[in-house]
Amino acid sequence: MRRLFCALTALLLLLLCACGAGGAGAAEGTSASEAELPLRYAEQFQITMLEDGAALLEIADGQRFLVLPEGAEAPEGQEADAVLRQPVAGIYLASSSAMDLFHCIGAEESVSLCATRENDWALPAVRERMRSGVLRYAGKYSAPDYELLLSENTALAVENTMIYHSPETKEQLERLGIPVLVERSSYESHPLGRLEWIKVYGLLCGRLAEAEAYFDAQADLVEAISAEEGTGRTVAFFYLSPNGYVNVRSSGDYVPKMIELAGGRYVFSDLPDDGARSTLNMQMETFYAGARDADVLIYNATVDGGMETLEQLLSKGDWLADFRAVQEGKVWRTEQNMFQQTSGIPGMIEDLHAVLGGAAADGAALHYLRPLR
Repeated sequence: MRRLFCALTALLLLLLCACGAGGAGAAEGTSASEAELPLRYAEQFQITMLEDGAALLEIADGQRFLVLPEGAEAPEGQEADAVLRQPVAGIYLASSSAMDLFHCIGAEESVSLCATRENDWALPAVRERMRSGVLRYAGKYSAPDYELLLSENTALAVENTMIYHSPETKEQLERLGIPVLVERSSYESHPLGRLEWIKVYGLLCGRLAEAEAYFDAQADLVEAISAEEGTGRTVAFFYLSPNGYVNVRSSGDYVPKMIELAGGRYVFSDLPDDGARSTLNMQMETFYAGARDADVLIYNATVDGGMETLEQLLSKGDWLADFRAVQEGKVWRTEQNMFQQTSGIPGMIEDLHAVLGGAAADGAALHYLRPLR
């Protein structure tokens, strides 16, 4: 009897070990042969690694793409909106903010068509590719040149959420056999969540390892800055619109979050935030009351450009002369490439950190901000 008991006990232990091994490292509802790719900040996509190098890319709005290595067979029973094969080439890129991320992992050649004209690119490398003809304009997102897309064997259209304002365009692309991936990086709650979308493009282009390495290095840099004690200094980030309003960032936007990570505080941190708008217009009187005593003013020159001197800024609103930051010479403007260069988020946080901490006044080199004197 004792021998039988020992045998049954051993069998039970084996069964328990087998069950434990099958669940180890797998997410709930995920088999032992599947594993979710760890994400540090992004919330708008998920990548699940499947058998034989395949992967399932899921976007937060319900899009599902099965990404397969070249020559691999699709796993049985795996549902997806489209099947993409690595490396995906012949991409029509309508989301300009994503271009920089392809470049960071050496996959810019995967993009052959875009929805931005040469003169509207702030990135020199992209303008050069367009001048050389390796990257071509294929019409705006809502009215692409379908004939050109088909003649170039376009394998994928990468759009931002603006495409939902033109649903007939998305439907037509899909009818023509061109899958449409709507990227949602602008919906990420953390600035580094936007940058982590580099893993999506790394997966598509067969450069996931490069994307992970790049992101981890940049995230570590930002985390080191944010771990420092805050300066307590306040920042107003704004743009003077031609219609007489002051355009500011909503409280939940990623720019105020970058200011916070750099050790500062956005002066309009209590603005209503519906999650749908990154900016809002404010009456000049309201802006004056809230930002007059701000430690630092940053003018968003990306919109109108050409802002080189403090005199030019004051010509737009002489009432700004009353502001403490103007009187103390702590007024800055953004560079043109700030919003097209998603990889610049860590660099922008570094610049903000230098401005808030006083290092910029000591001659520290900046990349995304320029003083107005």
